[in-house]
Amino acid sequence: MPFSTRIGRLLTRTRATTEPTAPLDTTTEQGGRPGRRLALPALVAAGALVAAGGTAVYAQAHKTVTLDVDGTTRTVTTFAGSVDGLLSDEGVATGARDSVDPAGSLSDGDVVTVRHAHRVTVAQDGKHRTVWTTALTADEALDLLAVRDPDVQLVASRSGGGRPELSLDLSLRGPATIVVDGKELEVGDVRTTVADALEDAGIALGGYDRVRLANDDERHVRVVVQRVSVRTVTRSEEVAFSSSEKDDASRYVGTQVVTTKGVPGTRTIVERVTTVDGKETKRVLVADTQTVNPVHEVVSVGTKKRPVVSTGGGGGSSKGGPIGDTRDADSLNWAALAKCESGGNPTIVSANGLYHGLYQFSVGTWRSVGGAGLPSQASPAEQTSRAKMLYLRSGAGQWPHCGPRLFS
Repeated sequence: MPFSTRIGRLLTRTRATTEPTAPLDTTTEQGGRPGRRLALPALVAAGALVAAGGTAVYAQAHKTVTLDVDGTTRTVTTFAGSVDGLLSDEGVATGARDSVDPAGSLSDGDVVTVRHAHRVTVAQDGKHRTVWTTALTADEALDLLAVRDPDVQLVASRSGGGRPELSLDLSLRGPATIVVDGKELEVGDVRTTVADALEDAGIALGGYDRVRLANDDERHVRVVVQRVSVRTVTRSEEVAFSSSEKDDASRYVGTQVVTTKGVPGTRTIVERVTTVDGKETKRVLVADTQTVNPVHEVVSVGTKKRPVVSTGGGGGSSKGGPIGDTRDADSLNWAALAKCESGGNPTIVSANGLYHGLYQFSVGTWRSVGGAGLPSQASPAEQTSRAKMLYLRSGAGQWPHCGPRLFS
């Protein structure tokens, strides 16, 4: 109710209690009643008393206070009797997470501080989480959060336009530093946003780059820019072929021939690799496809019994004994064996004089298959025929090093 209205009502009540019911008569009469003539002065005195009381009430209700809302301060005159009334009159809305100090009644000269809470993202123990804070600046928020974890960091989110967003200025106490690409840059205006500070420093952010804020040892804000690269990497790996053996009745026991050669396959692997400041931090498998199938290898294993080779008599005669049927060995690569054993020289003799000819027969072995004289003195054809006989009797193991060449 306006003060003038309250005073008017007080005066009205005063007149109602002091004036008589009959109209006031101000004329002088002989032998009249003096008390009637004192009514007007009494009315004036009563009005003055009420006015004085109203002025005191007005003075007590009127206040001048300072209102600080999120760092913006102004002086306010108000008749509100409480902080809630002041905020309501000034249109300052608050919620459960907001900070208002002081609370309760309001007195002249009070400083009312309002801090609205806002959400920030923090990095802690390698994980991100959202917290509420009433801090005005990044350094203030870090101070509050460091009570629980001194290594906590603020994370600036990226807006749709790529700008780093943080609902706090950098610092009130300064200075602040930007750490990027191995360099440290001083921030000129610490009462600025993260995005503006980076822009002023000429720092462009890539699509995956991260921006974090932390306090250094002197409790100054450091804006750390991490260069993040995410790329797709494709590589090939060999797929081993499988192998199996198959009995072959057409080949002698101890004979193994690769009838189907195994060929390795190929698998193509696609991965997404993340690096932070040049160091790989994450690798995710995107696809793993077998692009070339391996060829299964088949090895034929001989099961046919070997014939008994007749070596004949007269091991020391000028002519060797008869040569048995060696057709089962004709398909083997005797030229490759000869080249490996002797370089293909039918008359060669080893340095120690023990081994002779194309297939490096010892004299005893040569004679065991019906050979006469020295192997190196026999014709290449005879040497090969008697080598086949030796193979049919004992297998490729007679030539431990070069024997596998028979199957090449």
